Amino acid sequence: MVGASDDEHGLRERVRSDARRARAAATELGPATRDAKDALLHALAEALPRRCDEILAANAADVESARAAGAEASMVDRLTLSEGRVAGMAEGLRALAELPDPVGEVVRGSVLGNGLRLQQVRVPLGVVGMVYEGRPNVTVDAAGLALKAGNAVLLRGSASTERSNSALVTVLTDVLREQGFPEDAVRLLPCHDRESVRHLVTARGLVDVVIPRGGAGLISAVVEQATVPAIETGVGNCHVYVDAAADHDTALRILLNSKTRRTSVCNAAETLLVHRDLADSFVPEAVAELRTAGVTVHADERVSRLVGDTEGVVPASEEDWDTEYLSSDMAVAVVDSLGEAIEHISAHGSGHTEAIVTENLSAAQRFTARVDAAAVMVNASTAFTDGGEFGMGAEIGISTQKLHARGPMALPELTTTKWLVYGEGQVRPAN
Repeated sequence: MVGASDDEHGLRERVRSDARRARAAATELGPATRDAKDALLHALAEALPRRCDEILAANAADVESARAAGAEASMVDRLTLSEGRVAGMAEGLRALAELPDPVGEVVRGSVLGNGLRLQQVRVPLGVVGMVYEGRPNVTVDAAGLALKAGNAVLLRGSASTERSNSALVTVLTDVLREQGFPEDAVRLLPCHDRESVRHLVTARGLVDVVIPRGGAGLISAVVEQATVPAIETGVGNCHVYVDAAADHDTALRILLNSKTRRTSVCNAAETLLVHRDLADSFVPEAVAELRTAGVTVHADERVSRLVGDTEGVVPASEEDWDTEYLSSDMAVAVVDSLGEAIEHISAHGSGHTEAIVTENLSAAQRFTARVDAAAVMVNASTAFTDGGEFGMGAEIGISTQKLHARGPMALPELTTTKWLVYGEGQVRPAN
């Protein structure tokens, strides 16, 4: 009988074996030309719709299992694929092929007084580990971005999308082989045991960076356990602050788009702060519009006094200010000043996206200078924090940390640099 420790050892060796295979593939993939990588992406884009039936059959089994397990409708929607969504993944790969290749880009260079010529150039990271939940489209997005930047990728999706991810990776690896690339450049790791994540994020020397993409619990678990460099992504406790000098209609439009466009994404606003000078007129209408959109309002005492006994308005607890709802809920408070709004964001924000609505240039400048976040919006919806909207193509995640990347991450963020030094026999003096 095989004991638990034997099973654990076997899982660790499986993950490390996949990592070694990916590292060997990365060595081959790194020097590939842009033309070869773009041809690969186009071939992948053609294969996905062609093999749509097998992808959708696998996905239907995942969806049925999720529904049988009582998954929420929003979760089922996130994992569900359709012909349109598969076509969207293919179009994303085509768009990616049109983007500049970051590999080989000269970041800076100079000629020293002794004649040495220096160049700092972009090179692939090597092996990228991706840990994610729910959406199977991340499988294709992450693989496409990694391959375009010359990296191999280890994919650790969730058990809820196991069959979908397996079908997608089968298509990807078949095309890699057909195009003359190492099929080990894309590897799908076991997903039923959480220990596979631990083995991935501690595979120092085999994995160059790990990127978690999902809920706060997943991200914290990866970042706290990792001995491999990790990029913290995604948790978005985003705020919309309506300043005293805000245009009423503009503020309402930005608020509703920030909150209700898609409530389950990390760039959705979770808290509304309103300056007291605008509160009497703005708060009742804002709450009414949020309620019409199906949003439950978690109100502080001042907001509660302004809207009275309104259905769907509940008292805010201290925990509400720190909550990333990812649902049709929003915390709402009145603040006495711009400074108080900034202090509230500093205490409760997650460093993702913060927005101010104001017609006062000085207020906007103070907000952008003092708010510490990956993206700060002035008179614009928080929903714009997205790699596609920023012109980067499909993003691999949104970093909320400060090293090595911050904000939406695309191709340049999947590279590192090396220094090339060209000489003509120069040697360094002893002293």
